[in-house]
Amino acid sequence: MLSRRQTLKTGASCLAALTGLIAPKAFGARGGESSPFGAAVRPDLLGADLDYTNALRRHCRMIVPEGGMLWNDLRPNEATYDFKDADKVASFAADNGMKLRGHTLVWYGVMPSWTENLTGKSAAQDELLKHIDTVVGRYRTRMDSWVVVNEPLIDKAVNFDDLRPTIWQRTIGIDHFAMAFEAAHAADPTAKLIINEYDIEYVGERYRNRRLALTALVRLLVDRKVPIHGVGIQGHLVANLDIDVEGLRQFAQDMKALGLKISVTELDVIDNLLPADVAQRDALVSQRAAAFLTSLNEVARIDSLLTWGITDKYTWVPMYYKRADGLKNRPLPLTDQYVPKPLMATIAQFSNVTGL
Repeated sequence: MLSRRQTLKTGASCLAALTGLIAPKAFGARGGESSPFGAAVRPDLLGADLDYTNALRRHCRMIVPEGGMLWNDLRPNEATYDFKDADKVASFAADNGMKLRGHTLVWYGVMPSWTENLTGKSAAQDELLKHIDTVVGRYRTRMDSWVVVNEPLIDKAVNFDDLRPTIWQRTIGIDHFAMAFEAAHAADPTAKLIINEYDIEYVGERYRNRRLALTALVRLLVDRKVPIHGVGIQGHLVANLDIDVEGLRQFAQDMKALGLKISVTELDVIDNLLPADVAQRDALVSQRAAAFLTSLNEVARIDSLLTWGITDKYTWVPMYYKRADGLKNRPLPLTDQYVPKPLMATIAQFSNVTGL
């Protein structure tokens, strides 16, 4: 996700962007209903870190693998499928009564190098369909949902066809999206199928354009009667960008009109520009998440809410957004000692968090 991995400029707008936010206590799940809360999990930590494993059991009703189901994980070479990590996550979900989301079938990232040798539309189409049929079919009826298409738009997308030049886009063209959804649905008709995107939640022309481009792409799929059931908004929230409350409400209304549900798929709050004081920082993180979630939930209940990790002990954030003061980042709902933070209380206003 290139934009979230770029260095952000430090500016006075950092705190100003977080002032005047709506208090989370004013909002909750619509109509008394509740959406499942969950987190992305690292297969290598399941069972190996008991505190981590037990925290997932305690708080989550749904999980998604942080790795293990990506092409590079599953397909070390053209002839081989390696399901070791994927099966580990699937078994953990089943053993603990959790819903499971698959991630992901079509993405530009972490593709095995051998796929670059695919030449011609027919060869690429055959490989894509074989992969989806094999992988989705293996977990048939065990998946609540699949992220079928992840991050299709280029960073500065304006139109629906401003798409990343993946191997599938270069060889098959835009039809590969419909092809992937249809193949996933055929392999498991019970799974909800999602398109997932980032950087549509902020104020500014680039983000507005990405919202409109994503809306147009989703509408194209719906108009073609492609079996798409929902839209995922990642929600890697950065500290110096204002949430576009009205823009998100309009997006949510547009998706509702198309008959689609919205899921928050990868929530965390990037806190490298927030104050050093832990109490103040945690409060600002919670408020930023509340503004984001409220904007979506006011139109229709969020279908599910997942964070990208469960504890500050294990997070991607410091790899790209390390704090200049040397303090640890605090982007997730549990501390590195597995203590719930204000962010978890906010999340609980919008989803069913267990163990609190």
